[in-house]
Amino acid sequence: MEVSERKLRPLARTHGLVVRELPEEVLVYDLDTHKALCLNRTAALVWKCCDGQTGIEGMLRALRAETGEPVTEEVVWLALERLGRDRLLTERVRRPAALAGVSRRDVLKKIGLAAAVTLPVVTAIVAPTTAQAASCTPTGGSCTASAECCPPGICTGGTCV
Repeated sequence: MEVSERKLRPLARTHGLVVRELPEEVLVYDLDTHKALCLNRTAALVWKCCDGQTGIEGMLRALRAETGEPVTEEVVWLALERLGRDRLLTERVRRPAALAGVSRRDVLKKIGLAAAVTLPVVTAIVAPTTAQAASCTPTGGSCTASAECCPPGICTGGTCV
């Protein structure tokens, strides 16, 4: 690891977010993008470690202690990349060159199927704005495409079902 990577201290974004912690996951709603995110246990643990003080090694130790699994550095980097992509960090981080080509599949092969639960998962759902949510066609209304229908959003024979 290069010196700059050792000094990396990611910082979680806190402004404009609504956060709800559940036993095995963390739900985050971004007020700016109207995007709802669900962080699994691993991604949530990494995000909690993004305090601007904890480095990659510290995150790795925390994950291993919390999960009891053989978590690798690649798992931490995968989580940081996804958190950055979803704007949950103040700045996006880049993997070190040595890990640049490592995919989730590569990490899974390395840690084994039994430890796959430690892979970070961030699931995103774009929530409609108030105006968008109010503009759907209710069940029984006429439609030309499923996108016009209120959830579950199925247009069949010109009618929302």
